[in-house]
Amino acid sequence: MKACNTRNKKIVSSNVIVAERLLERMRGLLGKRGLENGESLLIKPCKGVHTLGMRFPIDVIFLDSGNNILNMRENMPPNRISSLSLRTSMVLELQAGTISLAETRIGDRIIFELP
Repeated sequence: MKACNTRNKKIVSSNVIVAERLLERMRGLLGKRGLENGESLLIKPCKGVHTLGMRFPIDVIFLDSGNNILNMRENMPPNRISSLSLRTSMVLELQAGTISLAETRIGDRIIFELP
């Protein structure tokens, strides 16, 4: 599945991996050495994330139930905890630098499409 920004038509991620089961959501990116180009992890449901025990920084996009971007965190280093948001429905974790490269902004809408 891929993630596209509806405002600027840019692909935010060409390989979205979905974590919906409890253990998948809890494990997240732990144990990985990094994300491949275009790879991301969509965690749903999710109100916030952490990078405790991770080995690399990530970009994080917080989405509401309509896939609108509520907040973003660029280059979130390992061993940090994001704030929780009751309005957040899911979180997209991306390779650090992706938010800037895709010219993504708060308020943009992300659509998820099968390739």
